[in-house]
Amino acid sequence: MKPLFIIPARGGSKGIPRKNIKPLAGKPLIGYAIDTARQLADDADICVSTDDDEIIATVNALGLDVPFKRPAHLASDGAGTYEVLLHAIEYYQQQGKDYDTLVLLQTTSPFRRTKDVQACIDKFATGDYQMVVTVKEASCNPYYNCFEPNEEGFLRHSKGDGTIKRRQDAPPCYEYNGAVYVMDIASLLKQSYGAFSRVGYVVMDELHSLDLDTMLDWQIATLLKDEITDLL
Repeated sequence: MKPLFIIPARGGSKGIPRKNIKPLAGKPLIGYAIDTARQLADDADICVSTDDDEIIATVNALGLDVPFKRPAHLASDGAGTYEVLLHAIEYYQQQGKDYDTLVLLQTTSPFRRTKDVQACIDKFATGDYQMVVTVKEASCNPYYNCFEPNEEGFLRHSKGDGTIKRRQDAPPCYEYNGAVYVMDIASLLKQSYGAFSRVGYVVMDELHSLDLDTMLDWQIATLLKDEITDLL
C-alpha cells in the first residue's frame, strides 16, 4: 500500500464559523487531524486541501506545508468531497506521485484515535475492499424504532414486521461517523465512493465518534476538553 492522507478544510464553514482553525483545548481543530496523520505517514504524504489563506497559515505554523491552494469552484457550498479528492489525486499524479490508497481524515472528528485509523488501514489491506470506513451504532434501528409511511399514510416499520420488542433483539445497524475513510484510488477514479459496493467497516464508540457540525457539538467537545488527552 502507498497511502495519501487527505484532510479537506475549506474556509466557508457555516455550522461552526471558522471551525477548522477554531481552538479546541488550546489547539486549532485541524491540528488534531494533522497529528493523527503524522502518527502514520510522513509529512510529504499528508495533503491539507484548502482554499483559505488563514487555514494555510495555521497549517504552516504547525510545521506542515500545504501543497496547493484549492480552486474557488471546489470550495463553494455546492462543491462535493468527491471532486475535492479527485483534484488532490490529479495534483499528485502530475507531480509523478502515484498513490494507490487514499485515507480521508475530516477535521470534525477530534476524538478519533490513531488506532481507529490503523484498524481501517489494516482491514483494507487484508480484504477485497473498495473502501473501509468507521461507523457507530445507529441511533435509530429500522427493525425497532425507525418508521416510514405506507400508501395510506400510516407509519410502519422501515424493516421487519414489527415483532421485535427490544432494541437488543434487533439486528445491528450502523451509521458512518465521518472519522475515517480508506479508499482504493483506482476505484475512486471510476466512481464516487458513495456508489461503492464492497465497503468494510470498523466500529467506534459514541464518544470517540463525536462529529462537530453544530455549535452544540462544539460545546460538548469543549466540556470534554480537560479529558481530551486521555481520550486520544
